[in-house]
Amino acid sequence: QVQLVESGGGLVQAGGSLRLSCAASGRSFSSYIMGWFRQAPGKAREFVAAIGWSGGGTVYADSVKGRFTISTDNANNMVYLQMNSLKPEDTAVYYCAANFWSYSTNYKTYQYWGQGTQVTVSS
Repeated sequence: QVQLVESGGGLVQAGGSLRLSCAASGRSFSSYIMGWFRQAPGKAREFVAAIGWSGGGTVYADSVKGRFTISTDNANNMVYLQMNSLKPEDTAVYYCAANFWSYSTNYKTYQYWGQGTQVTVSS
């Protein structure tokens, strides 16, 4: 059974940092693209970043480029999202997701999802 479990969310002041973690289990993800999405109340789910599990490139939304970094720890089946210089508009539930082969920014193309972790940035 595939599981993606996020952790690391919380409350932080504007300008602060958080690191989100995603523990992946249940299958080999070597051919998958791992992504982070977020969803604020009343808004659509939004692409944040994606990375190839086996050392491929990275893709970022313009809104987070230069502030967020996505990475993997293949030995431990972990995906991370380092978030720096956080802004109140980054407040959302953040989701880890897996997509077979495609660096897609469309959440509908991702096959597996975690339950989400709340990030709240106060001004």
